[in-house]
Amino acid sequence: MADFEFVARTGDIPQGEGRSFPVNGRMVAVFHLDGDYHAINDTCPHMGASLASGYVEDAAVYCPWHAWRFCVKDGTWLDNPKASLKTDCYEVKVENDEIYVHVPDPPPRTPPADD
Repeated sequence: MADFEFVARTGDIPQGEGRSFPVNGRMVAVFHLDGDYHAINDTCPHMGASLASGYVEDAAVYCPWHAWRFCVKDGTWLDNPKASLKTDCYEVKVENDEIYVHVPDPPPRTPPADD
């Protein structure tokens, strides 16, 4: 079972920006907004760009390749919030000046059935 993993110190991520970190086999984008930290999947579901390197405005990150916008708080695709497309969102905790992220283990793979 995956636990929270240390990713950075609070001073490592400037206000209004994101940084990318490997956590439990995934790349995770951690954003610093108004003293809070939020984590989503770093890979844009459209073409795979790093969302951590995107421009952040309010609670939205703009994908650096095609400007698709995602909410850093819940992963919603802000260009079409009624769409089922979104990116994964992860739990974050801060203890003292250390930022931790929890990425659950992937579900077990089921082997294909023999025919």
